[in-house]
Amino acid sequence: MKITAQMVKELRDKTNAGMMDCKKALGETEGDMEKAVDHLRQKGLAVAAKRADRVTSEGVVECYIHGGGKLGVMVEVGCETDFVAKTDGFKEFARDIAMHIAAVNPVSVGRDDVPAEMVEREKEIYTAQALESGKPENIVEKIVTGKIEKYLSEICLMEQKYVKNPDLSIQDLLNELVAKMGENISIKRFSRFQIGA
Repeated sequence: MKITAQMVKELRDKTNAGMMDCKKALGETEGDMEKAVDHLRQKGLAVAAKRADRVTSEGVVECYIHGGGKLGVMVEVGCETDFVAKTDGFKEFARDIAMHIAAVNPVSVGRDDVPAEMVEREKEIYTAQALESGKPENIVEKIVTGKIEKYLSEICLMEQKYVKNPDLSIQDLLNELVAKMGENISIKRFSRFQIGA
C-alpha cells in the first residue's frame, strides 16, 4: 500500500511522533492507522523503559489557577537537562498535567504514594458490601481485589485517563513525551489547593 503524505500527517497529528517515525510505522502496519498508533505507543514505552533509571534533576514547577482563584495546582515535573526543561513541549506538558490535576483531583502520583489507611478503609467497605450482598467468602476476596484495582487506577495520577484525551492515560502521555524529547521525564509531586475544601 502507498503511504501518502496525508496519512503521515494524520498519524503525526494523533501521536505527536516524528514524521519519519510515522512514515515507518505506517509502512510496517501496511497503512493501518490504528495499528500504527499502537506501534508508536509501544515504541514510546520501550524508549521510556530504557530511560527510566536516569536522574531527573532539572525541570519546572508549573502552576495552574482556575475558577477566579478558587482552585490552584502546583506540579513539579523533572527532566534530565535544562535544555529540555526550557522547551515549549515540556512546558506545555507540565501545564496540561497541572490542569488535569485541577480537574480530576488525584490522591497521589503513583500507587506507592497512596496512604495505606485509605486503601485499608476502601477494602473494609468493599468487603462489607460484598458480604452483605450474600456472596461466598472465596468470591468476596476476588471482588474486593478487583474493586481495589479500579479504585487505585482512579486516584493515582499516572493511571488516570487524561482529561483532554480519555484514550490516553497520564502514563501514556508521559511515555510519548519521553520518546519525543529523548530523555527521562518524571512527574515528581503536586499540591492542589481549593478554597473551602
